[in-house]
Amino acid sequence: MKRAALGFRMHSGWGVLVSVAGDTGQEEVIDRRRIAITDPANSGANQPYHHAATLEFPAAERHLANCQAASERLALAAIKQVVQELEARHYRIAGAAVLLASGRPLPSLAKILASHPLIHTAEGEFFRNSIRNACGQLKIPVEAIRERELEEQLKAAFGKSANRLQRRIATAGRSIGPPWTSDHKAAALAALLVLWPASEHD
Repeated sequence: MKRAALGFRMHSGWGVLVSVAGDTGQEEVIDRRRIAITDPANSGANQPYHHAATLEFPAAERHLANCQAASERLALAAIKQVVQELEARHYRIAGAAVLLASGRPLPSLAKILASHPLIHTAEGEFFRNSIRNACGQLKIPVEAIRERELEEQLKAAFGKSANRLQRRIATAGRSIGPPWTSDHKAAALAALLVLWPASEHD
């Protein structure tokens, strides 16, 4: 089976999942899709911390726990479907990459709910963690990559080939068609870092 890797760039309740494969110089995007990891029947699920901030503390904790369970279940189902489809095409998932924002540690829930900027930060982490936990359940190794460090890591891993790789991914939409947004491009590049660790280019 051929090796493949998954890349994720998440938003509030949804994200893009891009699958890549191929040897260096022959890399290709083999799948891309939008995944939804919130239950529309669950009020406040797309912005769980915003909704929690309107509740009394015990109810806020219950709301977040319920949202987390639902998001992880939906993330697991979405990723499992991709894995099964790729395995049917004779691809084996070598790992996954999840793009992060700042990645700074969060304080206690009470402090998060008292700060609007922290609420936004916590929600970003909430959905990324749902993906990481779902991958863990599927025994897929996950690498968290800070988005602002993506270009630097590409240069460290691929050296002079990094620019060529970025151009190839940037123009991949011409062959696979729309949508091919900045989300897809970043997720694909992150996945390639997992597919080809720096040690394989030393």
